Amino acid sequence: MQYHLNGFRAGDPRVERSALKGGEEAKQGPLPKLVDVLIVGSGPAGLTLATQLAAFGDITTRIVEQKPGRMTVGQADGVACRSMEMFQAFGFADRVEAEAYWVNETVFWRPDADDPSQIVRADRIQDVEDGLSEFPHTILSQARIHDLFLERMAASARRLEPDYSRRFVSAVVDEGLREAADAYPVSVTLERTDDEHVGDVEEIRARYVVGCDGARSAVRSSIGLEPAGDSANKLWGVMDVLAVTDFPDIRLKAAIQSAEHGSVLVIPREGGYMVRLYTELGELAVGERARERDVSPEQLIETAQRIMAPYTLDVKEVAWWSAYEIGQRVCERFDDTRPADGSARHPRRFIAGDACHTHSPKAGQGMNVSMADAFNLGWKLGAVLRGHSSPSILATYSDERQAIAAELIEFDRDMAALFSARAAGRDTDVEQAAFQAYFTKHGRYTAGVETRYGRSSIVGADDHQALAAGFVVGTRLHSAPVVRVADAKPMHLAHAVVADGRWRVLAFADRAGATDPSPLHRVAQVLDSPASPLRRFAAPGTDVDALIDVRAVVQQPHRAVDVSQLPSILMPAKGRLGLIDYEKVYCADPSEDVFDMRGIDRDQGCLVVVRPDQHVGAIFPLDAVDQLGAFFDGCLTPVDESAISTA
Repeated sequence: MQYHLNGFRAGDPRVERSALKGGEEAKQGPLPKLVDVLIVGSGPAGLTLATQLAAFGDITTRIVEQKPGRMTVGQADGVACRSMEMFQAFGFADRVEAEAYWVNETVFWRPDADDPSQIVRADRIQDVEDGLSEFPHTILSQARIHDLFLERMAASARRLEPDYSRRFVSAVVDEGLREAADAYPVSVTLERTDDEHVGDVEEIRARYVVGCDGARSAVRSSIGLEPAGDSANKLWGVMDVLAVTDFPDIRLKAAIQSAEHGSVLVIPREGGYMVRLYTELGELAVGERARERDVSPEQLIETAQRIMAPYTLDVKEVAWWSAYEIGQRVCERFDDTRPADGSARHPRRFIAGDACHTHSPKAGQGMNVSMADAFNLGWKLGAVLRGHSSPSILATYSDERQAIAAELIEFDRDMAALFSARAAGRDTDVEQAAFQAYFTKHGRYTAGVETRYGRSSIVGADDHQALAAGFVVGTRLHSAPVVRVADAKPMHLAHAVVADGRWRVLAFADRAGATDPSPLHRVAQVLDSPASPLRRFAAPGTDVDALIDVRAVVQQPHRAVDVSQLPSILMPAKGRLGLIDYEKVYCADPSEDVFDMRGIDRDQGCLVVVRPDQHVGAIFPLDAVDQLGAFFDGCLTPVDESAISTA
């Protein structure tokens, strides 16, 4: 973490300086009449998006929620490895690691072949394959995840917090203003639900509205979108319990299938004692809803006890429970651009999370995919609102995330069918081996690392993939250990990509290193020159890395690198005091060499472009400065040349 750039500051460095002029303390007031982004819903997607946008002090963001206050118990709990990587970008992955249950192994129980009324352990496997991520798969209450996002928002320059007790009524776009850059074309109506103002109506105009308001999204309805796929046809019960049991795997993630009574998924919870039980309760009739079944916690306990026989389950306390229906459904688009003539339009209303797609709990994707939606959208809205990118970049949100959601739903269907087949006893040795192989792939999906975005203005071709085979274009930057040269600090490379809206260019040196007369040194000088393609996007008076942050990784040991000989773009003077940033050059960790781990060409080196959401945007040869510039020309907006000339 870096601070003191613009002068000494005391106190918690995680609390950003106020965005208000004169440095006075920010305090959120009543909803303004004009907002840049209005977020509807304070679930995982809404809070992720709000936290990302809160990082931009010059953007007015508000998040409204119908409920009267923050969540305190229940709902989702699984945190994928990829979500942990995202939490690192927001600055609280370490807190989740400290509090959470770590899912290290998964066990599978099925009916005993000799006595199908009993269950036996069939498989026990590692939950996450080695090297998949530097972070574990964890379990932590969604309420705690919300709290961490809320803390980060409150510590932002805007001191952002949700506006509770607001029911979304409508959001209508003035089509005459849709394409106007500085307009607020979305008219939003909200209704107050708190006792002091019940029934009061608030009218707001917004540049963008994002519906993160769940599976029955009112924002989605206002756009005219409907999810397609299987209807809500499976009934599930879930409960967090404190119990005494002789089931030997109660502190392991366990999938249990019985011969006659269905299945239960055991998820140990944080804190060492509590456990979550997901219990399958059967099919729903067409149009039937969970509330019509009169499910009770006693029924859930009895069902779980039957499934787990001959083991006993003595529930001492039910901390939380719910019954809900699940269908596998996805919308055709995640924004409001559906012109009849097929022409491009400026999207003004978006949906994210459960408003777009729903999954079964076996996939473990609900909260994680929702947060990934928002992480994808947040930096793009920030780039457009701050003038760094044209509105055309916003179309990539729906294109990228809808394709991923559709793929995950197909996978979810296959996985659910495979579980059902095992529960029915159709489980030969061949099928058992196939299941384990499929679960390994399932592990990559639940880890969140299988996501790969296709070619677009922000994902380049893979023509130079061989230069860094382990940094696959379109996937998230697969981190690896490095050592920071200036202070010999061991760290992970991807941890430099924090959620601040900036692009990164990671320059991997050839064998010659980074000092003169190496190829990397020559490239760095070009990137720092007035002719640099990166200068086209740098606003006058801003730091050289304000939008595109160039960093380097060399093959030499850190003690062999002469810091005084590094090029200036890797040791830039920044801020009002002109202080030197020493944290941009790394060397390979001698025990886990990033060049070997990620297949980087040692003789040629390369340039790896990383998007603000940590996904690899492109790979170029080390000296391909023109190609690098052309890539950024396709997704960033050059500043006015006359402004540059007079700066």
